[in-house]
Amino acid sequence: MMRIFRTIAGAAVTLALTSAAQAQLLTVVEVNAPAVNCVFNPSCTITVNDSQGFIALPYIATPKTAWLQSRTYTGAPNTPGAGKTAYEYRVSLTEASGSADCLTGFVVNFGPVAKLPYASNQPADVFVTTTGGLGTIGIKTAEKFSDVIEFTFKSGGLCLAGGPDVKNTTFFFGLAANNAPAPAPIDGQIVAVGMPAIYPVQARVPVH
Repeated sequence: MMRIFRTIAGAAVTLALTSAAQAQLLTVVEVNAPAVNCVFNPSCTITVNDSQGFIALPYIATPKTAWLQSRTYTGAPNTPGAGKTAYEYRVSLTEASGSADCLTGFVVNFGPVAKLPYASNQPADVFVTTTGGLGTIGIKTAEKFSDVIEFTFKSGGLCLAGGPDVKNTTFFFGLAANNAPAPAPIDGQIVAVGMPAIYPVQARVPVH
């Protein structure tokens, strides 16, 4: 049985991701903005809290141009997301230039996920805003191993060979939790082709 070892530094744990039988495959749905906002606010508008965690890619021309965006907002009363907090993420190389191995995924110690009816009134774990917002690269799969979630990007991920490109970013992808954000970001991981195969990146997650 093949074993893949990855470390989530901020959580001070080492994962052994073994076979697919030990993973929980999360339900991923594609949504439109601003329609998805209606899950969290009756007016279908939301007030967000954004932050960035920088990815220290070694061969890009300008520092701090590769980053993970974390976005949070709370569910208003009388909505499916009432009392819950939404967590969205976006990986961007739009401002980066130079060269870098393709970024193929994101791993984070997130904790329990709250299912919500993001599309077609059917409960789902993860939503990807493929229309009405930024981005060109979606989520192929989302797998949960205990508290840790591994998101795999579509289309080979984000690759860099040249100048800045506004299309070189994932769509916003998100999920909800019953708990509010932790007091400080934790270290997640950006998965890449080549060596090193993992880059640490700060991400905001729920208390768990």
